[in-house]
Amino acid sequence: MNFQEILTQQREFFNSQKTKNINFRKIYLEKLKEVIIKNEDLLYEAIYLDFGKSKFDTFTTEISFVLKDIDYFLNNLKSLSKPKRVRTNLANQLGSSKIYLEPLGCTLVIGAWNYPYQLSLSPVVAALAAGNTCILKPSEIAENTMKAMAKIINENFPKEYLYVVEGGVEEITEILKLKFDKIFFTGSPKVGQIIYEAAAKHMTPVILELGGKSPAIVTSSANFEVAAKRIVWGKFLNAGQTCVAPDYILVDEKVKDSFLDSLKSYIQKFEYGPEAEQYTRIINERNFDRLTKLIDQEKIFFGGKTDSSKKYIEPTILHNVTWDDAVMKEEIFGPILPILTFNNFNEALLQIGEHEKPLSAYLFTDESEEKEKFISQISFGGGCINDVVMHLSNDYLPFGGVGNSGIGNYHGKYGFEAFSHQKAILDRVTWGEPDLKYPPYSDKKLNWIKKLL
Repeated sequence: MNFQEILTQQREFFNSQKTKNINFRKIYLEKLKEVIIKNEDLLYEAIYLDFGKSKFDTFTTEISFVLKDIDYFLNNLKSLSKPKRVRTNLANQLGSSKIYLEPLGCTLVIGAWNYPYQLSLSPVVAALAAGNTCILKPSEIAENTMKAMAKIINENFPKEYLYVVEGGVEEITEILKLKFDKIFFTGSPKVGQIIYEAAAKHMTPVILELGGKSPAIVTSSANFEVAAKRIVWGKFLNAGQTCVAPDYILVDEKVKDSFLDSLKSYIQKFEYGPEAEQYTRIINERNFDRLTKLIDQEKIFFGGKTDSSKKYIEPTILHNVTWDDAVMKEEIFGPILPILTFNNFNEALLQIGEHEKPLSAYLFTDESEEKEKFISQISFGGGCINDVVMHLSNDYLPFGGVGNSGIGNYHGKYGFEAFSHQKAILDRVTWGEPDLKYPPYSDKKLNWIKKLL
């Protein structure tokens, strides 16, 4: 396949100015919504073949996100696209100042396998809403969902506007040699570095949605039942293969035993068995083998059972864990939950701050002072107080990382802005201008300039 030819066609189509028309964007956003709904069963079947994800989880964590994003832009596209009037300073009077959000041009979205529909199509929706063309490269690891997206999009959209590329490392390596106007990537920090380096050769701006070890802190004042219920749900959703899942827990030593019992109780209550509809299998053998090696049999508090034939790993809690254990040396990205302890809250914050900035962080407490310290003293992409994961479901919050966990953000208006350029325009009248800034200069002019500026 000639990727340069496709990109050239998209460049020509963008230069035709058609994508800048608001009605054009709405028509194709509506079309994408119709295509997704029409092919919902195909999407369910494909993702089940990849890693056993149920219709319930696929709709709630994938398809509903994409449809909600489309509806958001359909309802808000006019206001988002409207030039924003800003103040004009004294030196530029009489005049008016506005910021115009204009599309960047030809964009590339590289999706992730763990939520293949949401993490591929939501950025595409934002790119199209902002008036760009787009090439989507879904992850080949979830092969069936990649093929499903390619089928429903390539059969229904002109390739000069939106096109899905199938393939793996060879294909994405060739694509990254091309000059795009924006690259959006979701994946690991290691691969993010490769994307960033390739983009730098063309001075292409990037959004990198990466990961990291996202902590959850549970203090002695927390509601243990609520904390355990929400952490168990958020951690073992998608079998832990979630970039914002709690990667480990820091719990106050005084309440560790009670909290562990609550965690165990909810894991049992939610019934994460090998045949359970609500529990996803591990994506492939490589990740299954990697995860099983992280389970220290001597530190299992609960779980630990595995079945390689079904790529099943039981929700597993490890206790008496230290920062030197293998499970604390990398992002887990699976159904293993290490428990560490602290003796005072400041100590917990220090432990987090000594490591790379995580994509998310969570705090369970009823103390306002602890909430304030959590927000102000540690750096992370985004998070929740007394909940996990749910912050990314709010269209009015930006979603993205910081430092090692990512560059840039999206969702709602932030996605629109991520795929737009803020063009600044000063429009001045042609009469009544004093000669202060023009030669010849004088001390009198300088004195006036000092007063004005």
